[in-house]
Amino acid sequence: MILLGSTGSIGTNTLEVAQTFNYEVESLCAGKNIALLNQQIHTFKPKNVCIADKADSHKLIAGNYKLFFGESGILDIIEHSKSPLVVNALVGFAGLKPSLKALECGKKLALANKESLVNAGWLFRNANLTPIDSEHFSLWYLSHTRPIAKLYITASGGAFRDYPLDSIPTASIADALKHPNWQMGHKITIDSATMANKLFEILEARWLFDTNAIDAFVESSSTAHALVGLKDGSLTMHLSRPDMKLPIAYALDSTLAPTTPFVPELDPLSLRLEFKPICEKRYPLWALKSEILSTPQKGIVLNASNEVAVNAFLQNKINFGKISELVLKLMEDFVDFDFTSLTDIESISDLDSKVRVKSQEWINTNK
Repeated sequence: MILLGSTGSIGTNTLEVAQTFNYEVESLCAGKNIALLNQQIHTFKPKNVCIADKADSHKLIAGNYKLFFGESGILDIIEHSKSPLVVNALVGFAGLKPSLKALECGKKLALANKESLVNAGWLFRNANLTPIDSEHFSLWYLSHTRPIAKLYITASGGAFRDYPLDSIPTASIADALKHPNWQMGHKITIDSATMANKLFEILEARWLFDTNAIDAFVESSSTAHALVGLKDGSLTMHLSRPDMKLPIAYALDSTLAPTTPFVPELDPLSLRLEFKPICEKRYPLWALKSEILSTPQKGIVLNASNEVAVNAFLQNKINFGKISELVLKLMEDFVDFDFTSLTDIESISDLDSKVRVKSQEWINTNK
């Protein structure tokens, strides 16, 4: 397989699953964590390695591999590698072109980069892809072969689900990164705290299951990942311990995964499930749910403004409350944009760039 984003949380979990399945890892692509990448090179002995910055090449251990750099390197690896499977665990808009390249080259895409669907879901219709996401894996697990009435995904509530409301806007970076249930990267942990991540997942579900009948609510233990309402009036739910190796395993090999115990069995008598509505006072971005389902192409504005805002917050340039404020403002600024004009990667990238410029301008005047 080709693994994009090998040193992140999804990437390292994917390599654990690959070892269990005895998969060959033909290519590893990573960013700046060269120390961990070196360990992976030593263990998996890939034929191809790609890093973000050529200046870091001297830090790599020697080996019998071909070295590539940056986005062009990733695209070259996808095009010329023999592996039939691409696992895209890149973060952000940067994952879109590699996703499209994988499908263009006839490869199966195991997709953890949710921004690919958030920004361009309509370009992935009928694609050979499997989502690596606990919620969408659970929806698939529950719904295939049965007529669906409505889909539900759950949210943990993130770092601030029990925080005093008036303290959330000025919460520290350290507090925002304290996710109660999952060990994840900084970006997705902040997105969980603002509920942006759940908006992304709503959009993913819309494209994956071709329905607007999607909702979400808080289930604080992250044990119930998704529910499916069926047309016969019944409701079915998928429960498991919060561990990404389970959806990864099914994305890699749906034949081996059902007989391989990746997570400990749950004791039904120990479960204490409680479902709560998502409060817009605590999570202002949740007010966008109906708007993005109505016009899912607005996911480009949502994603770009959010990426800029989260990056600024993590650099101490704005406080936590400004993330939602910025995103809501940019969604308003682009309300009259002709989203039907977004027909290819060039037009999508152009809008993405415009939103990022306006977002940075907003930050410069609203610090």
